[in-house]
Amino acid sequence: MWVWMGVSFMPYELKRYHESKQSHFVTFSCYHRLPYLADQRVCAVFVNSLERMRRKYQCRVYGYVLMPEHVHLLLSEPESVTLARAVQALKVSVARHVQYLSTPLWQKRYYDHNVRSHQSFVIKLRYIHRNPVKRGLCATPEDWAWSSFRHYATQEAGPVEIESEWTAGRRMGRVPRLLGQEN
Repeated sequence: MWVWMGVSFMPYELKRYHESKQSHFVTFSCYHRLPYLADQRVCAVFVNSLERMRRKYQCRVYGYVLMPEHVHLLLSEPESVTLARAVQALKVSVARHVQYLSTPLWQKRYYDHNVRSHQSFVIKLRYIHRNPVKRGLCATPEDWAWSSFRHYATQEAGPVEIESEWTAGRRMGRVPRLLGQEN
């Protein structure tokens, strides 16, 4: 990979637009799409590694979902490294903690989409949270343990700090109300 004026060029003409100050929708898969993330232990390692990556590289996680064979993330660009470096560090961290697998844990590459508008952001976040329901893994988004949905539905703090109006409000000393709550 090489970088020129904030654009990373990958083999096969894949272009990544970093240093754009935009949010990114990132997807990556388990090796040969094997369902390694159906194992609760691997999921627990992943969310702990995601939180460590968030803190170390100072990026904001807006949403995530762990599916049995892939991951979706909605996040900001890290403050101290490129997004590619942060994703690589996340994947390496998880793989080091689950060395008991007989094959590599991850496919080598990842998909990255720059989120350029609020409408696109909302569409991607909804997609992330509805993915387990669409796949028939649960009846409702709140039934899926490995997702940021509960944070948005209930303000529940989970293993990964989710950047939302509630976390921003807490930093500023106020807590916004849930939709439908009385004043």
